Amino acid sequence: MTKGEEREATEQDEQPEAEQELRPAPQIYVASLSDYNNGRLHGAWLDATVETEELQGGITAMLAGSPEPGAEEWAIHDYDDFGGLRLDEHESLDTVSLLAAGLAEHGPAFAVWADIAGHDEEALTRFEEAYLGHWDSLAAYADDLFEDLGYAELLDKAMPAGMQPYVRFDAEAFGRDLSLSGDISYATAPDGGIWLFDNRL
Repeated sequence: MTKGEEREATEQDEQPEAEQELRPAPQIYVASLSDYNNGRLHGAWLDATVETEELQGGITAMLAGSPEPGAEEWAIHDYDDFGGLRLDEHESLDTVSLLAAGLAEHGPAFAVWADIAGHDEEALTRFEEAYLGHWDSLAAYADDLFEDLGYAELLDKAMPAGMQPYVRFDAEAFGRDLSLSGDISYATAPDGGIWLFDNRL
């Protein structure tokens, strides 16, 4: 097992417990527009992590309880625990469900990916493929990638032992170039490390 693989295995072992405390519980507040237009507040907070059909069922039940006869139109007037993501008042319920379920399952890193993906429903389902993990820094990721690709071993074999102490791999520059090329995206995590994503998918 390479240094990078050992590091990733260690981080994956530590991650569930560390991120468990950060797991969001996304909700939306849906309101009856008939009531709202008549100066009355009538709505309900709904668990957004459920399937679209169940979300629609909650909205239907909310509208059925409206004092306004024939209340049919609704809008999202508030939401909570979406990790900084913004929802439109007429956001697709499919998108709401995907975002909420992803946040509940994967934690705040999913919100970063959703922002990168632009709420694209197909892209949202590729989080597990795109998420490269949590790293101390971009340079730390670049350094481990350099080793995982076998370049460190090739360098050791190519350089005479007497010259090896004078040869240094510039992990910061490599990481910066990976980011500038658009191959990866990253965002600062609450603990000061970073979340990394593969943009090539």
